[in-house]
Amino acid sequence: MQVLVTGGAGYIGSFMTKRLLREGYEVVVIDSLEKGHKEAIDEKATFVKGNILDKKFLDELFKSYSFDAVFHFAAYISMGESMEKPGMYFENNVLGSVNVFDAMAKHNVKSLIFSSTAGVYGNPEVTPIPEDHPKRPTNPYGESKLFVEKILQWYHTIHGINSVCLRYFNAAGAALDGSIGEAHAPETHIIPNIISAVLRNNPFSLFGTDYKTDDGTCVRDYIHVLDLAESHILCLKGLRHKSGALHYNVGTGKGYSNKEVIDMVKKVTSSDIAIQKVEKRPGDAEVLIANPDKIKRELGFIPKYSDLETIVITAWEWHRRNSKFKIQNSK
Repeated sequence: MQVLVTGGAGYIGSFMTKRLLREGYEVVVIDSLEKGHKEAIDEKATFVKGNILDKKFLDELFKSYSFDAVFHFAAYISMGESMEKPGMYFENNVLGSVNVFDAMAKHNVKSLIFSSTAGVYGNPEVTPIPEDHPKRPTNPYGESKLFVEKILQWYHTIHGINSVCLRYFNAAGAALDGSIGEAHAPETHIIPNIISAVLRNNPFSLFGTDYKTDDGTCVRDYIHVLDLAESHILCLKGLRHKSGALHYNVGTGKGYSNKEVIDMVKKVTSSDIAIQKVEKRPGDAEVLIANPDKIKRELGFIPKYSDLETIVITAWEWHRRNSKFKIQNSK
């Protein structure tokens, strides 16, 4: 079975590629390398450099291979940046996705796993958040993902493309052996940024301490990237028996505050961390915790590595041991 992984040089895409190869799939990775790292792509995969905004490139790619399914990760992911450059996010995340779906329709590829986000919900009315919760994104990043989810409903109706939208709740962690991990530049995710502060002996900037939470900081549901990759495998297998435009939350149902995350990094690294309190970022939701019952019930998903300590230990090993990919601070 031959599958396409878009954005396969990125954090989640590179883990997904390794997981698919382990399952025996033939994997083709495309990535523009604007954000991704070629070194992160498993050497057993076929890599083709290209951009999803280039329709001609996509058409030639789909002519050259016989894909059975597509895993779509090629997107900009920074909530904060989307508040500054909304057009860039709608162009890449929405238009780029449409280009991929059009290529699938033209070349008769009927199965898609789409990387979505809990950001489609906005500030929750109910916690933990179920899939049928109202969708009110608080930033263009979340809005761009919601647009694509709606578009996929029509591509199923008109073109017969069956899809699963996985709404991630804060992907985190690294390979158990420290061989691959998270390497964004600039980095916006809290765990690698705290670890970066430890490695560089710098203060950590804590965004917002006056949220309506127990300790005043944001609360998030963290899912280990290895568990996240497993959820995609289950979804692909599930599409053999289901059709439609489907949606699942991928999380644990447990939330940790930013202060709790800081404390865990302190524990794992045996380090003290100077905290610099700064204003909250516009568009940041207060609490995002998944209700993962649907994916557990329908697909048998059971997170194995998503306790906070394991997440932080694996992330610490990756960043400590791989200086080439150490986090770069925003300038």
